[in-house]
Amino acid sequence: MNVQSKRSKKDPSRMRHGYTTGSCATAMTKAALQALVTGKVPNEVTIYLPVGQYATFRVSAFEVSDGQVMCETIKDAGDDPDATHQARIQSTVRFSKEKGIHLDGGVGVGRVTKAGIPVPVGQAAINPVPRKMILGVVHEVVEKFKLNCGVEVIISVPDGEEIAKKTLNGRLGIIGGISILGTRGTVVPFSSSAYMASIVQAINVAKEAGCEHLVITTGGRSEKFAMQQYSDLQEEAFIEMGDFVGFTLKNIAKKKIPRVSLVGMMGKFSKVAQGVMMVHSKSAPISFEFLAGIANKVGVDETMQREILQANTASQVGEMLQGNEAFFEDLCKNCCYYAINHMNTDIKVSTTLYAMNGDCLGKAENIDELDENDWYRG
Repeated sequence: MNVQSKRSKKDPSRMRHGYTTGSCATAMTKAALQALVTGKVPNEVTIYLPVGQYATFRVSAFEVSDGQVMCETIKDAGDDPDATHQARIQSTVRFSKEKGIHLDGGVGVGRVTKAGIPVPVGQAAINPVPRKMILGVVHEVVEKFKLNCGVEVIISVPDGEEIAKKTLNGRLGIIGGISILGTRGTVVPFSSSAYMASIVQAINVAKEAGCEHLVITTGGRSEKFAMQQYSDLQEEAFIEMGDFVGFTLKNIAKKKIPRVSLVGMMGKFSKVAQGVMMVHSKSAPISFEFLAGIANKVGVDETMQREILQANTASQVGEMLQGNEAFFEDLCKNCCYYAINHMNTDIKVSTTLYAMNGDCLGKAENIDELDENDWYRG
């Protein structure tokens, strides 16, 4: 059993909060600069977090060489299933003849290559709040010790390039490693805030890249099918929304994207067809009564309707009715209608349903208004 699955079985009310990569980088910058000034590496340092509390970080490793100090800590994400949990976060600090504070990313910290990220193209992917935190602790030490020189800070994550493969950074145009993130300074277990932030960034990148048609999917498998279906679209147009259907649609509407296509499978999209916009397995159960109702609407015989009511999964219902174009078209139309209703704006919406093996079960394309006579509410 891996660490993530062990942590995810805990009682949510007893879960520990952790700390962001931004907080870790800030703490190690303070430790390294303090060591550079005093000649002694501290065992731990305390910083003030944006959330309004103090936090203490242990220096787990350090290197002192001619004119510079590197301090490292191990990121503790608490009980959040975070890709950067246990990552080594390092800050290397040296004095500079050039006045001011010079912050950059080293090994394992990604570099921005596409517009739409809150960091200019070409810079290290150190987000605004962590950047402000790091500059803040440097100013603090500079003032305390009356330093009269520049300070250079390099943030590194030795395993960052490998960790980044588990994130959306590549799609966002952040190349070579992870991002240094965090707006609170702490990580709330299962808050999903980091994933939601990545969805917003992906939409911003797509908008900046000139995309007028976005394709949103619930995961890697459905995205693969979507890329085959919409092979004419550029990579930035494809966004993995996970379970956050409503959140993603609202943010697409804010950016006034004229067209969106939903691509997924029976399990999650049979929920969207009912108007459920958060499709995590715990958010709402599959309604087999609803699926049987659509089957009844399109003329499926009563025997099959009873079998649908006895099904174990939505995918099983999909297998039962594979080839019944009317059923899947209506299910897809329902997804479109609820998406339009949720966004409440002028937009063309398409939905495509796939089976696990990649067979297209059905689709509804370019719907831009609600059809009250064709919208099944169960």
